[in-house]
Amino acid sequence: MAVEEVLSDLKKKIEEKLPSGTTISSVEFEGPQLVVYTEEPKKFADNGNIVRNLAKALRTRIVVRPDPKVLMPPEESIDKILQTVPDESGVSNYHFDLDVGEVIIEAEKPGLVIGKHGETLREITKKIGWTPKVVRTPPIKSRTVQNIREFMRTNHKERKDILKSVGRKIHRGCTSKDEWVRVTSLGGAKEVGRSCFIISTPESRIMIDCGVNVGSDDNMTPYLYVPEAYPINQIDAVVLTHAHLDHQGLVPLLYKYGFEGPIYCTPPTRDLMALLQLDYIDVAAKEGKRPPYSSADVREGLKHTIVLDYEEVTDIAPDIKLTFHNAGHILGSAVSHFHIGDGLHNVVVTGDFKYEKTRLFDAAVNKFPRVESVIMESTYGNSNATQPSLQEAEKNLQNIVNSTLKNDGIVLIPAFAVGRSQEVMIVLEDAIRKGIIPNVPVYLDGMIWEATAIHATYPEYLNNDLRKLIFQKGQNPFLSECFKPVDSNELRQKIIEEPHPCVILSTSGMMNAGPVIEYFKAFAENENNTLVFVGYQADGTLGRRIQKGWKEIPLSTREGTHVVKMNMNVEVVDGFSGHSDRRQLMSYIQKMKPRPERVYTEHGDERSCIDLASSIHKKNKMETKALTNLETVRLV
Repeated sequence: MAVEEVLSDLKKKIEEKLPSGTTISSVEFEGPQLVVYTEEPKKFADNGNIVRNLAKALRTRIVVRPDPKVLMPPEESIDKILQTVPDESGVSNYHFDLDVGEVIIEAEKPGLVIGKHGETLREITKKIGWTPKVVRTPPIKSRTVQNIREFMRTNHKERKDILKSVGRKIHRGCTSKDEWVRVTSLGGAKEVGRSCFIISTPESRIMIDCGVNVGSDDNMTPYLYVPEAYPINQIDAVVLTHAHLDHQGLVPLLYKYGFEGPIYCTPPTRDLMALLQLDYIDVAAKEGKRPPYSSADVREGLKHTIVLDYEEVTDIAPDIKLTFHNAGHILGSAVSHFHIGDGLHNVVVTGDFKYEKTRLFDAAVNKFPRVESVIMESTYGNSNATQPSLQEAEKNLQNIVNSTLKNDGIVLIPAFAVGRSQEVMIVLEDAIRKGIIPNVPVYLDGMIWEATAIHATYPEYLNNDLRKLIFQKGQNPFLSECFKPVDSNELRQKIIEEPHPCVILSTSGMMNAGPVIEYFKAFAENENNTLVFVGYQADGTLGRRIQKGWKEIPLSTREGTHVVKMNMNVEVVDGFSGHSDRRQLMSYIQKMKPRPERVYTEHGDERSCIDLASSIHKKNKMETKALTNLETVRLV
């Protein structure tokens, strides 16, 4: 059936199910959702069950939009909104989009604008006709969030055309009588880096992640030239599990080479993705390397990005539905559940996940309506890869900080901007607030403060304890006065030239580059200072050399090579990893409901992937396999 016929048929079905006297003017697919236009938005707002009942009956996401002719002028609308929402909601801005009949309301407390069960939003619609959407006013000003929101508003017309095209492809209808499902490994199998997989059916091809191996020149990119991925413009969609570069760093390259489809990810992943991609371009240019894509390609990817919250069931192809669930790895990270065909097969792709509650996130989800196949990470899949508990890690870090500060020393922590930095920040803030460690400044240098601002923008993606602290008690630990962003070279130089007891979190996490090198050169020779590693240090990195005990560290400078004498203490605090250790990986599968039929391992070195697959098979008596790059496995 042609798309026009499908829309005509849906319009008739909707009209049959509407309450008497309620009318619609047209329907249109936009991305994964069906948009219903009406000249009577007030009637839909009066009865919140209309949309819910239609979505349930038609088994699709439905959005009701007002016909432009019934919209109140923006100036009058703002007055009505202010009369309707509580003063304490902290409304800070409005953006009216005539093309879609939406008003975006920025507020410090979005829940108060939404109201109980959406009552306040419906009241706004009844008064002004516009469909209100609420976004949080970032409590910490974020250039990234601000620029992305402005970019989306500026390009709304082009984006609407993109969404229409995507919607029509999703709902084009199935044509093949064959039923099969295959998965192809294009990168990230028996290795860490350049994660990329394709799920194929007779109807569609979905790419899951498209990462870059930053530390390798030989195996940097996935195998994008193989028949399963080529031509690029025949891929239906890209699904991103999270924002780390080894999972999304080459997505803009797809648009450079002709991809025109959508990217599906969570809202925080979209913002962090743009931040890290632009930084990747910047770092490559500074190192004299040619970046694989430009900022224009990053912007093109943003135009095509469709954000989904956890637990939203969404059509992404004629025969595939996608649902994201919390993965507990970094902000917005998602375990991706694919429902293929009419109950034909269900695949869970874990991405990177943490099966343990942390200071930031709840444990990864492993309960699904149905699951037959699981594709899971194996970073710590080796039988001896166990980590200490978070409680042990926190206590260890607190003791190191206390002993260093007692000697009037400085604690330098190389940290990854996204994830580990915020985890350590929460631990330090809690310890300072409770008097466990002295109230000293905690300096944040590099991209850490910008990444933290994005975390503060999306508190609903944090764990229950943090959400209660922020929403119910009004305490946002990221806003603590102990945190001092280093936002200028002048401040960095002042810290270096006037050393005082403090903690410094600085990028990069493996000491490859970044401001951490400046601090290291300044503080390495003082035996009262301490360098603390809270993340993995790969072979060949400066961090790894220091861990191995090097006492003289050659560093390149503009004047030539400078040798730094290593006198400061070196400590390694394990337990802050965003990955599950061996015990958690085994437990994740053992406790998964329903029990899967087969498990495929990836994202780990060869030994870890094979060891984990073998152990899961022996323990659970289920089919397992360690995937290999360029291999296609048939699931059905």
